[in-house]
Amino acid sequence: MSRQKTAVITGSADGLGKGIAERLAQDGFNIVLSDINADTLAQTEQEFKSRNQPAASFVGNVAKREDQFALVKHAVDTFGSIDVFINNAGIEEVMLLEEVGEADIDRVFDINVKGVIFGTQAAAEQMKKQGGNRVYKIINACSIAGHESFDLLGVYCASKFAVRAITIAAAKELAKYKITVNGYCPGVAGTKMWDRIDAEMGKYLGLKPGEAFEKFSTGILMGRTQKPEDVAALVHYLASEDSDYMTGQSLIIDGGMVYR
Repeated sequence: MSRQKTAVITGSADGLGKGIAERLAQDGFNIVLSDINADTLAQTEQEFKSRNQPAASFVGNVAKREDQFALVKHAVDTFGSIDVFINNAGIEEVMLLEEVGEADIDRVFDINVKGVIFGTQAAAEQMKKQGGNRVYKIINACSIAGHESFDLLGVYCASKFAVRAITIAAAKELAKYKITVNGYCPGVAGTKMWDRIDAEMGKYLGLKPGEAFEKFSTGILMGRTQKPEDVAALVHYLASEDSDYMTGQSLIIDGGMVYR
């Protein structure tokens, strides 16, 4: 790289977001970590700095528009500009649709949908100011649940279908500013989110801990659940110059589960 680029990743204190941040740090990016969990975020930032990788952190709630704009300002104040903004933060909801209440919908859509919209707004505003001949990247965490609806995950799936729609609309609106917008769609990974999904599904289905996770994973063509590194490899491509001609896409990386 002729100039060290900066990537901002929300929901990056642990899980897939941390894995993505680690890969982009290896690629030579300055890293701006963001999460609502201050303690875990501070620990993760120290891990990066202990490896002499340029990193900063910001405690914020992606559902708050002002926090997303403050995150971008923090990134620019620290590293001078941003090149890649990754809307990674997300939450799940395991529940029968007939039991879903207004608060349940709001909780999921505030993070998964509003968070992506507000992050896109904040990143695009800064990227437009920076201008130049380079291509900037906004990358959204979608899911196989954005391509296929699953029982007990109806609200979560609806939020991820929305992320796909937002990705396409933003790509169309921002292309003239040399800003691409794409998404990555993971499958089943051994993260804290999937631990929670397994526990909640087990209650509905009468399964022991781990059985719902195993049932959901059965039939993955590659013969294993995914690791953060698998998803990070795709985001590495989306954040690189190699993807400059791609926009409006939400790419599935699930080891062979959902086919579109």
